[in-house]
Amino acid sequence: MEKPLVDIYTDGACANNPGKGGYGIVMMYKDKNNTIHQKEFSKGFEYTTNNRMELMAVIDALNILKKPCKIKLYSDSKYVIDAINQKWLDGWVEKNWKLNSKNPVKNIDLWEKFLTAQKNHEIEFIWVKGHNSNKYNEICDKLAVCARNKENLETDSGFID
Repeated sequence: MEKPLVDIYTDGACANNPGKGGYGIVMMYKDKNNTIHQKEFSKGFEYTTNNRMELMAVIDALNILKKPCKIKLYSDSKYVIDAINQKWLDGWVEKNWKLNSKNPVKNIDLWEKFLTAQKNHEIEFIWVKGHNSNKYNEICDKLAVCARNKENLETDSGFID
């Protein structure tokens, strides 16, 4: 059985980095009748970093999917896209979450969640330039900023300052 094709756009935002943060997700799927279904998601956190928001958006987007999919995932985060496409993540895992400098990798908790979330999917990771008139990246940015500006933000329990 062929996996459904899904386009996912993600973005993270953080004020003062670290500070209040949020992420936005836009997911699109074309059904058998060529009808495009689009859904948007966002979440805000009281104290976090931009990189955590970028990565959390990807993880949560993958976890929303109910079955294995073929995905084109677009992000303006070089941190996320390069970690995957440049195989940095593979090296971090091989070196037991250590950098070449022997310092620990940041955001290990989220990278481990990412590894679990991506397992059943075929994903192509595509970098898009942020704030450059990409319609869906701009929607994600607005969702992320709006989420971080809400009241009663969630706690990023894995963030260590």
